[in-house]
Amino acid sequence: MFSILKFPAQSSFKQIGTRPSLDSQSLDALIKDVFEQVKSGGDQALRDFTLKFEKKSITDLAYTSEEISEKAALVPQELQNAIQVAYKNIYAFHESQKLVEKRIETSPGVVCWQKSSPIERVGIYIPGGTAPLFSTILMLAIPAKIAGCEEIVLCTPGDHPALFYAAQLCGVTQMFKIGGSQAIAAMAQGTESVPAVYKIFGPGNQYVTAAKMYANRMGLAIDMPAGPSEVAVFADETAYPAFIASDLLSQAEHGHDSQVVLISTSEQILNESIHEIKKQLAELPRKEFAASALNNSQFILLKSNEEAIDLLNEYGAEHLILACENPENFADSISNAGSIFLGHFTPESAGDYASGTNHTLPTNGFAKAYSGVNLDSFVKKITLQAISQAGLANIGPSIIQMAEAESLQAHANAVKIRLS
Repeated sequence: MFSILKFPAQSSFKQIGTRPSLDSQSLDALIKDVFEQVKSGGDQALRDFTLKFEKKSITDLAYTSEEISEKAALVPQELQNAIQVAYKNIYAFHESQKLVEKRIETSPGVVCWQKSSPIERVGIYIPGGTAPLFSTILMLAIPAKIAGCEEIVLCTPGDHPALFYAAQLCGVTQMFKIGGSQAIAAMAQGTESVPAVYKIFGPGNQYVTAAKMYANRMGLAIDMPAGPSEVAVFADETAYPAFIASDLLSQAEHGHDSQVVLISTSEQILNESIHEIKKQLAELPRKEFAASALNNSQFILLKSNEEAIDLLNEYGAEHLILACENPENFADSISNAGSIFLGHFTPESAGDYASGTNHTLPTNGFAKAYSGVNLDSFVKKITLQAISQAGLANIGPSIIQMAEAESLQAHANAVKIRLS
């Protein structure tokens, strides 16, 4: 079950960081066919795919506001209260990310600044699956609402009451009963009922992931390249093996293709953590998922913190837990991670639900170049500039020189005519 590496050479760090592969190329023909059928068949194609793939017959694709309210009302009060706590924290953290307008006079008479403009229509996908991910609605619809997105379109085949409670709470404007790659195709292209959106967010299985990538190649924006969930834990001799095991299993229970990695400078902590995993795994309701995911896991013993930093930066984990002494100092050396959890009492599940940070994060090493979802994911940054006559006189000669050097005379003329 466990792959244990002791003191691997630094030259092997890149290979250690390899994830379980996802063969998206083999899905392309299927995804292309889905997109083409949805484009030509519209709503009826969505009904046909829902019957074919999900064995459900639907007439109306959209939920009415009355249906949403009725289903939302079924959520127990205790869960409503928990969702409200998460909502408050997520809202506060993302609202703090608003752009503060700052005008800069780059030269006398030349003023430049930025403004944020919301993406008018965004799409959110929430899978049905074995876990009703209503928390992801909070993570995506709350920043969309703060950003000022006029339309928030939600597609999900799930029917857990908390999905509807979260959608209503977060200001989702339309909610549809469709799932899978056909839902992505509908939001990407539009049908009679489902509006075409400008950017698609949300997790999903390999078909949904392939559909999002296909839509991206068509020119539609998506949140990020996605893959199976993952966590890396760095633990030194101060760590608690029981805590480590619980964090690793919290990701392993997501699904068969998840990956968990434990890196430690203490062989005792490594061995005790493995013992704890076996102990806790036996008690999990989703132990089959977790046990399967542990086949993709790696337990690595290293000689020093410096080696651990090098390996963690090469791996670029979606979630990184630093269960060590002085975790903030350690984090200063981490440049590649989706989200970092500091210290022994900061479980990864806090970020998944209620601390306030976003849990929609880059996987599969994309943390080397991508950020997790944040308020900026739902806006465009538009630059503005205002130049006075005196300001143009200051920078005009430089513009003319550069434009003429690039053989773009009309560019130069646009300045010359104003200066004359």
